[in-house]
Amino acid sequence: MLEKAVAVDPAAVVSVLVAAHRLESLAGVLAGLPPSTPVYAAGQAAMDAVVGFPIHRGILALVRRPVRDAAALVARLPARALVVGLVGIANHDNMGGIFRNAAAFGADAVLLDDTCCDPLYRKAIRVSVGAALSVPFARAGNAAAMADLLAGAGFDIVALSPRGDVELADYAPGPRTAALFGAEGPGLPQAVMARARTVRIAMAGGFDSLNVATTSGIVLHNLGARRATP
Repeated sequence: MLEKAVAVDPAAVVSVLVAAHRLESLAGVLAGLPPSTPVYAAGQAAMDAVVGFPIHRGILALVRRPVRDAAALVARLPARALVVGLVGIANHDNMGGIFRNAAAFGADAVLLDDTCCDPLYRKAIRVSVGAALSVPFARAGNAAAMADLLAGAGFDIVALSPRGDVELADYAPGPRTAALFGAEGPGLPQAVMARARTVRIAMAGGFDSLNVATTSGIVLHNLGARRATP
């Protein structure tokens, strides 16, 4: 994760604490930091005491949290763009999995409503394999405000639902597409569904639901592959 943080914005890394035995193996990564960034080394016992539990990887970093305005983030997106919109995602495993999928399938940004959990919580970062550090994201207010922002920027809004009007395989994405995902159970608000194209994933045996992170992987792979061919 330190390697990804340094690659994305080395100036955002305030300081680093590593176990003394990791210094040599991390030399290449640490060389990417500005010369003024403090790097501290400590024994394993001291590392464990600082963290409060045995930290086997032996790496800690203090990094400034990015502060992004959702409107400004969307305004900077290219003419062909794929955005992920998340509403009510409160599970850090799901959040991390969605960010991992967003990075893997070329999403340009992730927008979060006010009720989503923090993508920079350590478990979310770990599950995302560091993608939460590299995929740009911003809070966009409530679900309606998110939809307003995306529609105003010319995005076709796709709302995932087991009761969607069209199957994913039959949906033809436009150059600017935003895929919205809600929490398992409540799903997306009806008011948002009403102003979007509702899409479902075909399933066998009458089964009607998937884990939201799994759903995002299927959808983003599909949309990303189609976007790659103008």
